[in-house]
Amino acid sequence: MNQINSNPAIKQGWLRAILIIIPFIIFTITFLILGKVISNLIIESLINKSIADESVLSQSKKLFTQLFGSIGTLIIVWIFTKFIDRKKIVDLGFSIQNRAKDIIYGLLAGSLLIGIGFGVLWINGNLSITNINFNFFNLFQSVLIYCLVSLNEEIIVRGYILQNFMDSMNRYLALVLSSLIFTALHLLNPNVSFLGITNIFLAGILLGIGYIFTKNLWFPLALHFSWNFFQGPIFGFEVSGTKSDTLISQTITGNEILTGGNFGFEGSLLASILCTACIVLFWFIYKKQDYKLLKA
Repeated sequence: MNQINSNPAIKQGWLRAILIIIPFIIFTITFLILGKVISNLIIESLINKSIADESVLSQSKKLFTQLFGSIGTLIIVWIFTKFIDRKKIVDLGFSIQNRAKDIIYGLLAGSLLIGIGFGVLWINGNLSITNINFNFFNLFQSVLIYCLVSLNEEIIVRGYILQNFMDSMNRYLALVLSSLIFTALHLLNPNVSFLGITNIFLAGILLGIGYIFTKNLWFPLALHFSWNFFQGPIFGFEVSGTKSDTLISQTITGNEILTGGNFGFEGSLLASILCTACIVLFWFIYKKQDYKLLKA
């Protein structure tokens, strides 16, 4: 009886992956709106009582809204995982055992990619630093916000959609399809460009390259977090077209193909080159580990 109950309610993995998309969008948007309404009420109350300044409260509002959006995502993923896939949510790739290296890979890759891009634009004269403003509380809130953003997107795209695609097809095809869905979820971002969308697709490939060999989320979670956090709150770029409170204030000039323009670094040719190089690097790393496991 237990063996029967462990079989998915829907046999085809690709169908399970497709079916969750609309409920995910509905749940996430509903919870984001709810979070925004509640956070607005709280912030207005705090401003009236002069408990905190506007900058801190604005950042708190983003954190509160993102928290609600992530709760919506977790609920719908839990429902599908438990009742459709008949698995535990930890089976999506949350096992932490022997995954310290993946976390380090992800944190280093994200920070270095953005850092190299920042350095190249600065040396080339396309970027100038206008101010440095250290606000510990805002920076701390940014850490929490981008932890939630990475959890929100990785659990649905890599943890659920990619894993279920892999149950039905070749892992490389599954990676491409999940990356196309990841790209589609960003089509309505502010100041979106063709090169920006192309780079989001490449980012989807990069985020999933370790998962297709390990079925573990810690590499993409760490990479997604560090990419966003260093891109926006630290180095001052827009994050997929969205502005954030930043440590470094900067001014960008020159050809938007090189700089990314208003979409941020993700909209640049430089990001395309760095992402592609990183995909190749981590494909070799994880392919080699996979080969060793097969021989063991």
